[in-house]
Amino acid sequence: MARGYTKLNRNSANRKALIRDLATQLILHEKIETSVIKAKEVRRTFEKLVTLAKKGDLNSARVAEKTVRELKIEDTYALTKLFTVIGPKYQDRNGGYTRIYKIGPRRGDSCPMAIIELV
Repeated sequence: MARGYTKLNRNSANRKALIRDLATQLILHEKIETSVIKAKEVRRTFEKLVTLAKKGDLNSARVAEKTVRELKIEDTYALTKLFTVIGPKYQDRNGGYTRIYKIGPRRGDSCPMAIIELV
């Protein structure tokens, strides 16, 4: 029976924090390496964030602010980058903002790894 999301062997608070952090890192770096299952889960959240950024209004920014962490890298804030760079970039695209590459198993525990990046 399908649940709608993957549990990732975590309780709900840790799972939500993990997805928030991965989505924020994807916004800042535009490319991250993680496990295949985590990449597929973060894609769901990131697609919703980009859709909010495409709207670009104040309410969308407030809704996105609940998910995106206020991290800063090289004087760029994640939420600001989402609404000023990423949102306008995908204005004419209807979904499919990310690409997932499988890169093989991790050496330590053979977990299938992937790279998720912006298209």
